[in-house]
Order: sequence, then structure tokens, then C-alpha cells
Amino acid sequence: MTFAGATDDRLHGQRGQQQSQDAIGNLQGLDAFQWVTKTGNCHHGNQGVEYQLALSAKSCERMALMMDPAHNDDTERKLQPLHLGAAYYPEHWPEERWPEDVALMQRAGFSVARLGEFAWSTLEPDEGEFDFDWLDRAITLLADHGIATVLGTPTAAPPAWLISRYPDILPIDDRGQQVQFGNRTHYCVNSPQFHRAAARIAENMGRHFGANPQVIGWQLDNEYSRICYCDHCRQVFQNYLRERFDTLDALNERWSTRYWSQTYSDWFQIPLPIGDHNPGLRLAFQQFITESYRRFQQVQLAVLCPHLPDGIWVTHNFMKWFDGYDHYILSEDLDLASWDWYVSTGHNDFRESGAAHDLVRGYKRKNFWLMETQPGSVNWGGINKALNRAETRLLAWHAVAHGADAILYWQWRSALGGQEQLHGTLVDQSGKPRPLYDEVRWIGHEFSQVGHLLAGSTIKSQVAILHDFDSRWSMQWQPHHRDFDYVEHLLHYYRPLAAHNVGVDILSADAELDDYRLVIVPALTIVTAEGAERLRQHVKRGGYLVLTLRTGIRDRYNALLPMRPPAGLTELAGVEVEEYFALEKPIPVEGNLVSGKAHIWAERITLLNDSSVVSMRFGVSNGWLDGQPAVTVTPHGRGMVYYFAAYLDETSQAKFMGHIARTALVRSKWKAPAGIEVARRVRPDGQEIWIALNHELMNQRLPLPWPAYDHLRCSRFDGELALGPYAVALLTQIKDDA
Repeated sequence: MTFAGATDDRLHGQRGQQQSQDAIGNLQGLDAFQWVTKTGNCHHGNQGVEYQLALSAKSCERMALMMDPAHNDDTERKLQPLHLGAAYYPEHWPEERWPEDVALMQRAGFSVARLGEFAWSTLEPDEGEFDFDWLDRAITLLADHGIATVLGTPTAAPPAWLISRYPDILPIDDRGQQVQFGNRTHYCVNSPQFHRAAARIAENMGRHFGANPQVIGWQLDNEYSRICYCDHCRQVFQNYLRERFDTLDALNERWSTRYWSQTYSDWFQIPLPIGDHNPGLRLAFQQFITESYRRFQQVQLAVLCPHLPDGIWVTHNFMKWFDGYDHYILSEDLDLASWDWYVSTGHNDFRESGAAHDLVRGYKRKNFWLMETQPGSVNWGGINKALNRAETRLLAWHAVAHGADAILYWQWRSALGGQEQLHGTLVDQSGKPRPLYDEVRWIGHEFSQVGHLLAGSTIKSQVAILHDFDSRWSMQWQPHHRDFDYVEHLLHYYRPLAAHNVGVDILSADAELDDYRLVIVPALTIVTAEGAERLRQHVKRGGYLVLTLRTGIRDRYNALLPMRPPAGLTELAGVEVEEYFALEKPIPVEGNLVSGKAHIWAERITLLNDSSVVSMRFGVSNGWLDGQPAVTVTPHGRGMVYYFAAYLDETSQAKFMGHIARTALVRSKWKAPAGIEVARRVRPDGQEIWIALNHELMNQRLPLPWPAYDHLRCSRFDGELALGPYAVALLTQIKDDA
């Protein structure tokens, strides 16, 4: 069998057109890209890349019509389910250069470009004076080449004239210093002057560009991140607390302010917390930051949305596991979630990035856009190592496999000045394409050829992991063990499932759980009555539930609950926690199915009923834990609840989570070797599209559960699929012989 990615020297010789056509269909991954770029230059000659891509398209079309009737659906052909593009800054360059840039974008298969998100000083050179003509021309030029536009409101880059006129817009940092002008997000998110200025530019952009059919979506601001500690923010925070608690007596009671004589007798006495402080105050301030950004977001939405036709979406580009605010709350006001994904030092861990994609998909519980990702390298890491050849293509398909409907690179061309001169781009400072450009062209070709198959397809998961910002903040302020990290603990439950290609949704702790077979709740320190009831109903329906250590400890105000953990869930879990231990070194755990070590954290629990079963016990350690239950399972009708009182080592965790997945009947049908990821997208008609990715730099073989057709290679495979380094396959099941 020919490996998808295996090099065949015969392909590099002087062969006929038919053999070239067959070859491009059989190659994948690293070697496919090497062969395509060796056979021709992107800019010259009819026998170059464009000729080979055309041959490939014709071959795939003929084969797909035979193997998949959906290929012949003209309606789906008109849809553009997968977008490819980049952030483009035409204001940086002479207008006579624009046509060459846009022609290169078209040649790369771009269907979208993001514009405007840092162009405030060009769009509004002085207060109330707008210059939109240049942006009109750029949008028209892109449209003439088949490229749509996403416009960004430029509020992340307040211009010098605005700061000069209203210096109080500049935020105050946690050291009491005013942030200087000249970077990004140099604004106080609660500044009335800034709100007025942001509303003015957003409203005028909406009025001018909103009806333009070439503008398909809008991005608000860019990567919300700044926290301000100015006097105005303190006053707004105090008003926020007054509205929330109504009386100081209620606030003092909720925050236990008798501790260290913190009792407040006037609202103006309440500070903005810097560093370690009262847990109730810290949580309230973090929630206030969320509300501050939501209010700022709503300022723009209120003036922008009235000018947007139906079907034009609005988003914001979030940042991975950034914890500055509650992303689920901010996403409620948006039509679409998007995020910016970068790999700095080293290479991508596909299980970690898969979790990040699943996290963002969970903000709206639907597909997302990858609004920024790196073309090669970044400029802000310790060692800004470039991605390997063909790895960029692999990561694009990896994002699609987790629900991305668009891949946009940051940025198109290297700016001559500014703070990001050495960041990777597709076109260098001279205006010539970098080597990576050809690889992105290959992605564009594939998106155009098979994108219709994914039209309207979504991710369908049987497993949900709950992620809660309040619990995360509470725990990171008082970790009790230097190595206890909330996100890492969540990933400790995600990775074993991802290793077996079990799809996972990462959802808010407030999400409904009706669609899931298995729900995992890692360290839900803050449990609400409503959340506890949703978990009970999930189990009552016959669902499986995993509860972990450090669950059910605090109330919604970050105060300890006056009962043993997991408070509100003890009856469901069948256990209660008598004591907790931060572990200085690993201790043994033993069970019939799995034995290994526990580290970082352990709890001494007692069983509350006779129906609970001990699956693992602690071995000899500190005396307090010796022989005590480490993992238990409690049946509830057809449902089942597991409680992890131990933070298991990676091997033991993988084995036991595999056991739970099998018991809950959420096993994957794929027996993939390590390093191969297989993910499913489901079309509206119910057809399953499987994306197989080899994340390793070596040849591998993937056993097939049924005869399959690979839409990227235009070939049928039986028994197994050979995948070369960084290879990708887009598979559908062949149900009838063809």
C-alpha cells in the first residue's frame, strides 16, 4: 500500500500528464507538499502548481461523482463552508501595491480577509472626521477577486489624538502607574469618554459598511485583556456591588468581613483588590471585569447591529484559556465565537489544542472561526520556532476537525515598522511570498475541492466536560499546592478520551446536559443549587457522571459552605470528604482494574450508603489515607456516579478513564495508533465525515472500520489507511460497492 505522504522518486522524473495526475491524488502530508512545490513555481509556467491543482481537481471530481452522490449537489456547491484567509492591512501599503496582494490571495484560494481592526487613526484621523473611501476601495478590490471581508471595529488601538484629548482613557495598572500610549488595548474599559468614542466609530462604520454585501461579518475590538485600577473603575465597581448586594450588611455577611476587621460601613471604603485579598471581594471583582467588558461590548453592539442585514454575524476573537473574564457570558451577546491560536516554542500538542478548540466551540455550542493563527512562527515566545513543513496544513485541518469553519492567518505581509516586525507572515517585507505561501495554497485548493462536503456539518459529542470560571478563579487564588492548576486538572480528564478519539464538548457549568451520555465535572469548587439539580437530572436519565476532588466546597460568593464536600452533591456521589491532603510526593493507589500512584492532591472520603463500590484504594502513605477509598462508583437506577478522591498519575488515569468510557458506551469505533487523531463532523442529512490526521513525523497505518473513500486523495481504501508524516484524510463510509 502506498503511504499518504510516502515519497516515490519516480514522481520526480519526466512522466506523462496522467501519471502526474495520479501522483498528486496519492500523495499527502509532507511529501505531497514537497512534490507539488518541486514540480512548478507559483508564479510562472503552465506546468507549475496551478496546472497540477487543476489536474487534481478534475481527477477528484470524476472519482467523487462515482463514490459519493453528494458531490453532485449543485446547491451545496454554492455554499462556502470552509473559509481561508488572513488579516490584511492595506493602510500600511501604497494603493498601487494592493492589486498584487489581492491577486496573490486569490491564487492562494482565499475566500475572506479581515480588515480594519487596528486602523482607527486612518478611519477617523480626527474626532468626528471619517475617511472610509480607502477601505471601500480595498473591499471592492477583494470582492472583484472573490474574497469577502470581515471588518473589525478598531477600538483596540485608540489613536494619539483621542488619548491627547482625553488622557483619562489610559488605564491604570496594578502598580498604580498609567499605561503609556503606543501599544494595544491602552484604554480603561469603563471610561465614559472611551465609550463615546468607541460608539462613534462603530456606529459610523456600521452605517457606512453595514449594507455592503461583501462584508459578511464583524469582529468587535481585538483580544479583550486589559484590567484597569483607576479611581473611576473603583467607583463603578462600588456601584456594581451596591446593585448586587443592596445593603452593606448583606455584603459583609457574604464576605465574612469580621475576619481581620474588614467590615465596611460605607460603599466608598471598598477597594479594588490587588494581589491576595478577601476571597469574596476578589471573586466579585473578577465578575465585575466580565460585566465591564460585556457593557463595553454592548455599547458597540447597540450602535452597530441596527445597520446590519439579517445573516451578518458579529464576533470577538478570544484567547485560548485566558482567564481575565468569563468567556461564556461575553459570548451570549455574540452570533459566533472565534479565537486566536498560536504555537510559540516547540511544536503543537494536538490534545491540548484540541481541547482549546472544543472550549471555544462550547462558548456558543456551535462551530467557530479561527480568526488568527500563525503562518510559520510568532515573535513573542522564548524561542520562536517555525512550524515544520506541512505542519501548518495539518493544524488547519485539525481545527476544522474540531469545528472551525474558517482559518485566517495573522498576518498577510510583514509590516516595515511596529512591534511585530519578526512575526511570521505569508508575504515578506519585500512583497514576495514566503515558502509557506505554497503550503497555504495547498490548503486553499483542498478547501475549495472538498469544502462542500462539510457544508452545515457540526460536531456531535456524547461527552461533556464542565468548565467554570468562578471555580477556576477561586482555586487559582488558593491552590494549596503549587502544582495544582485548574486547567491542567481538566485536561487530565480530557486527554485520555482524546487519545481514544472520543469527542468532547467543553461547556459552561450552567449548560443543559440533555444530549450527553457521560458528563465530567473537574474540581467544580463552586456549586450552585441549579447546577447540582442539572447533574442529578442527568444521572436520573441514565447518564454517567464523574465528580472529582475539590468539588462542592464554596458558595457563589466564594465562601466555604457549612457542610462537607461535595456539598449539594453528597447524596449523588455517595460519599463525603472528611479531610484533604496536599501531597509532597506520590503515594500508591490499588484496585482490581488499575493500580498506580496518586500525586498533588488526595481526599479522605467516607461512603454514605451500601450501594457505593470502592474501585481503588490508597496504599500505605501518611497513615490518614492508608486503605481509604480513592475512587468510588455509586449506581442510581440506570445512571452511575464516579468520585475521584485521588489525582491519579497519567497512566492510571488513562486506564481508568478508558474503563469509564467503555462502561458508559462512548467508545470510538477507531483503533488508531498513538499520534493519529480521528474526528467526526455530521452533516445536516446525517452523513458522517471523518477527518484523520497523523500528528507524527513517521508513517503510520490506521485500521478502517469499513471501506472508506478519501476525498483528498480521491481513492477508495479497504482494511487500513496508510498515513505519512503530517498526512490528512477526509473519509466517508462506502456502503455499497462502487
